[in-house]
Amino acid sequence: MNKPRKPLLGLCPIGKFVFSNEDAIRQKKRLQKLLRQWKMPFVDLEGVLEDGLVKDQSHVDTVVAHFRAAGVECLFLPHCNFGTEGAVGMIAHKLGLPTLLWGPRDEAPLPDGSRLRDSLCGLFASSKVLHKLGVPFTYIENCRIDDPALATGVDRFLRAAHVANAFRSGVRIGHIGQRIDFFWTTIINESELLERFKVEVLPLDMVEFIRATKDRARRGQAGYRKEVARLRQRMTVEGFDDPAALIVSLAARDQMLAMADEHGLEGLAVQDFMSLVNEVGAYCFFAECFVCDKLAVGYESDIHGAISNVLVQRASLGTEPAYLADVTIRHPTNDNGILLWHGGAPLSMCDPGVKPRVGQHWILPSPLSGMPHFRMKQGPITTARFDGDRGDYMLAVGEGRGIDGPDTLNNYVWMEVNNWPAWERTLIQGPFIHHVAMAYGHFGDALAEACRYIPGLTPVRLGEGTTPVSG
Repeated sequence: MNKPRKPLLGLCPIGKFVFSNEDAIRQKKRLQKLLRQWKMPFVDLEGVLEDGLVKDQSHVDTVVAHFRAAGVECLFLPHCNFGTEGAVGMIAHKLGLPTLLWGPRDEAPLPDGSRLRDSLCGLFASSKVLHKLGVPFTYIENCRIDDPALATGVDRFLRAAHVANAFRSGVRIGHIGQRIDFFWTTIINESELLERFKVEVLPLDMVEFIRATKDRARRGQAGYRKEVARLRQRMTVEGFDDPAALIVSLAARDQMLAMADEHGLEGLAVQDFMSLVNEVGAYCFFAECFVCDKLAVGYESDIHGAISNVLVQRASLGTEPAYLADVTIRHPTNDNGILLWHGGAPLSMCDPGVKPRVGQHWILPSPLSGMPHFRMKQGPITTARFDGDRGDYMLAVGEGRGIDGPDTLNNYVWMEVNNWPAWERTLIQGPFIHHVAMAYGHFGDALAEACRYIPGLTPVRLGEGTTPVSG
């Protein structure tokens, strides 16, 4: 995967002319120290406002200009002693960024009965103004600064903001080829994706792609032959007695990555068969095993699947690749188990105790090779599916864990979930299909939270039902 990336946080500490200014400064400094310990990139208001605190509505334009110039991607409004609710609302409204609201839990009154701050009271006031101005926000419960709820909440918010910002800044998905005729499930509305979610589908001509791939294979022949020799040591390679087709397949990998760099793509949708297979002389799923460790790939022209992979990768903050798996058969003995299966899984997902194999397609009657076969590793799993029909878009989100199960072919992992019959009914009733993005780790809450900031996208928690979204 690429270097992990956390969105730049605009730290906007909120004070007020009432209550203790000294305590507000102390709370702000404690929070700044924590964010540095958590290695969370942020821009604050030091040197911009007195004490680095927003205390008056006259500060709004200065703060907005400062954060815009710094390029912040999300906003944190900690209420350090009370809350200047008008400034809170206007700053958040003008910036239009994912917004986090929190304040430190108030201590007991002092011996004389006075209080240093009323942070919770200020939060109530500010939340009302955010509602009034139509600003969606995330809230972390009023807790002490060293409570785990704060660390968990900030982490979840940053992941959610990174997911939502895909649709705020725009996503480009390259489509190699065209939709396969008999895959009606992957018919999508490109115009709606562009107008509503800033998702641009860039058509990439299949003929030009194949020509460029073969040219790349010719020019890099010597290097590819050396790579083939190394691959034969790392894995079992079948059906490539003449390495020419395998070399072209590897060149297809490099051409995909080069096109992604050239066009600024965050994902690819690939037709996969059969014209590509016939011209290359091999299935390119093995090539996609390498591509998927760096780029979101939707197999079989599944553009919504590629978008799903983008969102899951962003929820991991770039630490985990995503894989578009088929939801296939139920576990033979575990009623909450399901098989996640397909081809082209990132090689980094291979079970460490398994030697990968490249061979024939076991379903399609073809003598060609290029299909990867390996069991994937176990561990915590997050799945997601972005999909929609007739203008109604949803993001199905679920979590599970890898479990033992029977061996099968291609790339697979058995996953146990909380309530498979409920998952099954939700996926069947739609608007979803059998392809889901999966990645290792649990960040379903962040994916669902991201929908607060994506107008027109409703989160559905698999096994639970629809999650309402409010401000």
